[in-house]
Amino acid sequence: MPTVAFHTLGCKVNTYETEGMLELFKNAGYTHVDFDEKADVYVINTCTVTNTSDSKSRQMIRKAKRTNPDAVIAVVGCYAQVSSEDIAKIDGVDVIIGTQHRNKIVDHVEKYLQDKKQIVDIEDVMQLHDFEKLKIYSYENRTRAFMKIQDGCNKFCTYCIIPYARGGIRSCNPQDVITQAQQLVDNGFLEIVLTGIHTAGYGTDLKDYSFYQLLKDLVEKVKGLKRLRISSIEMGQVTPEIIDLIGQSDIIVDHLHIPIQSGCDKTLKRMNRTYTTAEFEEKLNALKKALPTLSITTDVIVGFPGETEEDFMSTYQWIKKNHFNQLHVFPYSQRKGTPAAKFRDQVPGDVKKDRVRRLMELSHELKEDFASWQIGKTLNVLFEEEKDGYKVGHASNYLMVKVKDPRVELGTIYNIKVVAQDGEDLIGEYHEKD
Repeated sequence: MPTVAFHTLGCKVNTYETEGMLELFKNAGYTHVDFDEKADVYVINTCTVTNTSDSKSRQMIRKAKRTNPDAVIAVVGCYAQVSSEDIAKIDGVDVIIGTQHRNKIVDHVEKYLQDKKQIVDIEDVMQLHDFEKLKIYSYENRTRAFMKIQDGCNKFCTYCIIPYARGGIRSCNPQDVITQAQQLVDNGFLEIVLTGIHTAGYGTDLKDYSFYQLLKDLVEKVKGLKRLRISSIEMGQVTPEIIDLIGQSDIIVDHLHIPIQSGCDKTLKRMNRTYTTAEFEEKLNALKKALPTLSITTDVIVGFPGETEEDFMSTYQWIKKNHFNQLHVFPYSQRKGTPAAKFRDQVPGDVKKDRVRRLMELSHELKEDFASWQIGKTLNVLFEEEKDGYKVGHASNYLMVKVKDPRVELGTIYNIKVVAQDGEDLIGEYHEKD
């Protein structure tokens, strides 16, 4: 049987799309092997968020070529979409697919094997209006199922290349989402994570159907679903009805990832983020009032062009005041093709590195504080792996919990009483099966 190996860079959407392409190869008779092994076909699913992402994609192409010079090398995804001509010149690249037509990857590989002519399948994403179906009903070595519900973004933040790589928002048909969710639950998944390039932008392109309605339908219509998690949501998309639904539902988890990017209004304006810190904080307080156990994590970019030390400290103090529970901190990266790459007052690298360090220290402090607040409480935990003698899993609020108890089985949800804290993680005792 022919073999295929994948290397995935970037976001959860890329992870989902890799699983979808892998399922297509398996259905065509291919065996999946590790990327470090010799394979007949290598697929590099690329990211282009930063120039470093582009460089890593090129490194993986060269690695595949070294591992098996005779293999078919397919390069797909965001970097392939925006830089297909550059990729086509790299020795060994045989198939290039952008952010559309990944469902044709097996056909393209077979066509290349027949004709030995490089295939380039790139479509103008700005002209796309339909969601590409790449359904997945099983995942290798996972207890949570990711489900992509939309693609594209309409926001055009000044630092971001993704709208140019993915195009505008395209939503999956609501009934298709519900059907796929039911099949995932029927296949044993207890938690579904809704994901997309701009996940809560779902429904923007649909008539009379919104992200709120999708959440409501999934909660009410998918039988046996224990947990529903939103991978990310913009605060501008948090409506009063969504706040009410999250507060009332036992299925939608008490964790939201809401990117802020900066806690300084001047910086937010230069980023083309369409909210102020005051507007964000007002909705944040409404969410916490509706669901007091809610955990909020966020993304922050430091060193954006023109960011002064005073601007950075505004972000630092604002985040500390609002007690986000974990920060994903990124130094600003000049991405060619974006407006911000041409902005004046670029921040030196050593300054950005120092600001990342300071915010990461704050993140550890905030997460440990939130973890300590859980001691004595009973948390709903989905156990996913065994590590260092512990069964380990995520609570509904996304904190990591570990227990030593033979009654706890992987892939199962339990109510666990938290008895101690281990840094940012929690140690629990078996309470009861959910």
